[in-house]
Amino acid sequence: MHPQGLASVGLPLWFCSKVENVKAVPKGQDLLEGEGKKKSMMKKMMRQIQDEPLDSLSSSVRRQAMETLTQLSHTQPILGVRERAELVNTCVRSVFSLPSVQAMQERDEAKAEDIQTLYHQTLDALQTLLNALFIEDPTPAGLKSILEPLGPWMNSGKTHERARAVNSNVSVLNHTLLTLPFFMSSGFPALGLLLGRLILRIGDPDEEIGREALDGITILYTILELQKRARDKEETNKKELYESNKRFLGPYNPVSPCQNILRVIAEFGDFLGPQQVKDLLLAALEGLKGSSEARGKDSGEMMQLASEVTLSSVLEWYRHRALEVIPEIMQGIYMQLSHIQEPRAREVALLPVSLLASSFMTEVVVALLMCPLPLDSNGAEMWRQLILRKPSCDVRDLLDLLLTSLKEKPVTKKGRASIVPLAAASGLCELLSVNSCVCRVRRIYPQLLLALLIQVHYHIGLNLPGRVAPRKDAKTDTQPPAFVPVHWVVKVVKTLLLKMGCSYEATSLEDQGGWELMGQAENHHRGVSLLARAMVHYSCQELCRILYLLIPLLERGDEKHKITATAFFVELLQMEQVRRIPEEYSLGRMVEGLSHRDPVMKVLSIRGLVILACRAEKTAKVQALLPSMVKGLKNVDGVLVVEAVHNLKTIFKGQDRKLMDSSVYVEMLQVLLPHFSDLREDVRLSCINIYGKVVQKLRPPRTQAMEEQLINTLVPLLLIMQEGNTKVGQKCVKTLFRCSCFMTWELPKKAYSWKPWDKQPQAVAKICKYLVNTHQENAFNFLGQSLEYTKNSRASLRKSSVMFIGSLVPCMESIMTEDWLNEVKGALENLRHDPEASVCICAAQAQDHILASCWRNSWPLPRGDSWMCDPATTHRWSPSCENLPTSHQRRSWIMQALNSWKMSLKQ
Repeated sequence: MHPQGLASVGLPLWFCSKVENVKAVPKGQDLLEGEGKKKSMMKKMMRQIQDEPLDSLSSSVRRQAMETLTQLSHTQPILGVRERAELVNTCVRSVFSLPSVQAMQERDEAKAEDIQTLYHQTLDALQTLLNALFIEDPTPAGLKSILEPLGPWMNSGKTHERARAVNSNVSVLNHTLLTLPFFMSSGFPALGLLLGRLILRIGDPDEEIGREALDGITILYTILELQKRARDKEETNKKELYESNKRFLGPYNPVSPCQNILRVIAEFGDFLGPQQVKDLLLAALEGLKGSSEARGKDSGEMMQLASEVTLSSVLEWYRHRALEVIPEIMQGIYMQLSHIQEPRAREVALLPVSLLASSFMTEVVVALLMCPLPLDSNGAEMWRQLILRKPSCDVRDLLDLLLTSLKEKPVTKKGRASIVPLAAASGLCELLSVNSCVCRVRRIYPQLLLALLIQVHYHIGLNLPGRVAPRKDAKTDTQPPAFVPVHWVVKVVKTLLLKMGCSYEATSLEDQGGWELMGQAENHHRGVSLLARAMVHYSCQELCRILYLLIPLLERGDEKHKITATAFFVELLQMEQVRRIPEEYSLGRMVEGLSHRDPVMKVLSIRGLVILACRAEKTAKVQALLPSMVKGLKNVDGVLVVEAVHNLKTIFKGQDRKLMDSSVYVEMLQVLLPHFSDLREDVRLSCINIYGKVVQKLRPPRTQAMEEQLINTLVPLLLIMQEGNTKVGQKCVKTLFRCSCFMTWELPKKAYSWKPWDKQPQAVAKICKYLVNTHQENAFNFLGQSLEYTKNSRASLRKSSVMFIGSLVPCMESIMTEDWLNEVKGALENLRHDPEASVCICAAQAQDHILASCWRNSWPLPRGDSWMCDPATTHRWSPSCENLPTSHQRRSWIMQALNSWKMSLKQ
C-alpha cells in the first residue's frame, strides 16, 4: 500500500514512510521505540476493527485496517505469541460474525453488488493478514497462534461461519505448504485438533464445505509427508506430492462422506502419537455440542454420525496409543458433556469410555476416580457407561477394582487426604443403579459392606480436597446442602443394603436413628451394632459369609478399622453358627478386648461376653470374668459406662447373690460415682439410678469397702440433688434412701428434699451437723469432696457446694486444721469472682457465716470492728480474751488465720 493510503486509515506519515523500507532493522534504543510504536499502532487498528458493526458490512474501514496490520507485520520487532493470537482473534471475530452475503444483500438490495465486492475484498484482506503473520513468525508456535482462534468457528451452527473458518484454515495450510521454510522438529502443532475439526467438516451438510475440508486434509497430509521426507533428506516436488496425495486419499464422496473419514483416519496413522490421538478424539466431541434445533435436524444427525465414525474408528485402530493419555481423555469427555444436551449426542460422546474400558479397564477406572465430587449427572453417566454399552468391561473385574480402592485409607502416609475411597464408593453407587450389575455385586457383597462401613468411620470429620463447590439449582435458584463426605458414604451403604434386598434392615435402622449414629464419631460403633443386630433379627442370608470374613479382619488395620469390625462381629455372636468357631476366635477375642487401650473396644468386648453368657456352655466362664469387666470400666466416658452396665445387668441377674463376691458390686459403685456430675443429663440420670439398684443388691455383712464407698456417696448426692433438675433430684433421693437403708443411717428428713437450700438454710446446717457428729472421721473427706465441686463447670453445683461448705466448716471447728482452713479461704475467695452472680453471693454469705460462727463460738470481736453484725458488737460487749475461761481460749494460729482472713476481706 502507498504511504498516503496508510495515512488515510490513521497511520502517521513518519511511520508510513518507514513501511516502504521493510528491510530496515532498528537497533538499541531505536528497537525499543519501534516496538512501542508498532504495538500502539496495532492496538489502534484493532480498536477500529472492534468498533465496526457485526451485523453489516457498509464501509471499507475493516478491510483497510487489516491491510495496515499486514504492512505492520513486515516491520520489526515481531509480535509475541499472545499478541498475535489476540490480533487474529479480533480480526476473525469481526469478519466471521458478519451475516451471510445473501442476508446482507437482501437487507440492502440497492447495494447488493457493492456488498459482494466489499465482502470478498474483506475476506481477502483477512487471509492476506493471516498469511503475513505466518511469514512474520514461521515457527510451530507462530502457526499454532494463527490456527487456534479459527478452530471454534469450524463447529459453528451457522453454515456461512463454518464455510469461512474452513476456507481460512485451508488457505493458511496452503500458504504454509507453498512457503514451508522450516523443519518442525516438534511435529505439526495441534495436529490432532486441526485434523479432527477438518474431518468433522467432511461430513458437513454443505457439500462445498465438505469438499474444501477434504482438500485441506490433503494439504495437511502433504505437509506432514514433506516433514517426514525432510528428516530423511529426500528431495520432493511439492506439487507432484500434493496431486499424488489427492488421488491417494480419494475424491470427495457427497453421498457417503463417512467413507472419506474412514480413509483419512486410516492413512494418517503414521503421524498420530498419543497426544494426537487424544486431541483427535476431543475434536470429534466438539462436533456434538449444541442442539439439533439450532443446527437443523439433518445437520445435527450428520454431525453426530461424523463424530461417531471418527471416535469409533480412531479407538478401533489406535486404541493402544491412547493408553498413556486416558486420564486426559476422560477429563475432556467430562468437560464436554456439560455442553452436550441431545440424548443421542451424549451416547456418542460416551463411546470412548466403554471402548477404552474394554481394553484398559484399570486405567479408565483410575481416571474416573478423579472425577469431581460429589458426582454430578455427567460423572455418574460415565460410570454407568462402563457396563451399559457394548463393548462393556468385565463387571467382576470392575467390582474387584472398586473393592480394592474401598480398602484404601482416605488419608495417605504423608497425612494428605485422598478422594479415592470416596470416589470408589460414589462409582459403586452408580453401578448399583444398573440392574444387570446387582447380581454380580452379590458375589462380593460381604466385602463391599464391611469396606464401606470402615470407610464411614474413616470419613467422619474428614474434609477432602479437589471437590466441586455446590452449584445452585438452575430451576429453583437455591444452594444445595453442603457436601459432607461421611453422609455420602452412609448413603452408599444404605443403597447397597436396599439393592441386596435388605429393606427391612435399612428401615429398622432408619427408625432407630442408626444412620445418623453411624456418621458420628462418638456413636459410630452404635450405628454399626444396630445394623448388625437388625441383620441378625431378620436372618440376612449373607451373615455366615460376613461372620467368617470378619474373623481375620478383627486383627487387621488401625483402631478405626478394628472398632468397626468388632462392633459388627459382636452382634453376630448371637448366631448359632458361632458354635462352630474355635473359642479363641469368640471368647478369646472378647477377653483380649477387655484390656484394650480404647474404651470403645472394652465396651464392645463386654457386649460380646454378655451375648456369649447366654449360651449354657459359656455362662460360667463369662461370669468368672465379671470382675475384669467391671474393673475395665474405670476412667471410661459416662455414655460408654452406661452402655456397658446396661449389658452387664444380664450377668448380674443370672448370678446367685450368695455366690457373688461383694467386691464386684463395690467396684461397680466406684465406676458409677464419678459420673454423677457428668454434663449430660441422661448420663447423670442413668448412673445415679443404676447406682441405687446396685446398692439394693448389697447384702450383709457390711464390709469396710462397702461402708467407705457409700459414705463417699453422701456429699455428691446431696449436692447434685440441689441442681434444680426434678428428674435428677428424684433419682438422687431414691438412691440416697437406698444407701441409708443399707447403712441404717438416720439422716434428717430435709436430706431427702431437693428443695433449694437458699430457701431453707437451717436444712443444710442440720445435715452438716449430722454428718460431722455421726461420721467425724470422714468429716475432712466431706469437706474435700465439696471443695472439688466448687471447681465444677456447672454453676448449680458450685452454688450448692459453697452453701454446704458454709455450714460444714463451723461444725468442724473442734477438728479444723490450718491447712484446711486456708484451702477453704482460697476457694471462697475465688468464688466471690465467679461469673455466676448467685455463686458470688453464696460465697460471700459462706465467708460471713464461717467467720461469724467461729468468732461467736470462740472469742469476741475486737472493739470497734463493725465488719459484721454481731450481738456482742451491737451491745458494746467486749471482754478480753485473756479473761475467758481456759476452755474457751483458742489456739493462736486460729486467731491469726481468722484475723488475716477478715482483714483481707476488708481490703
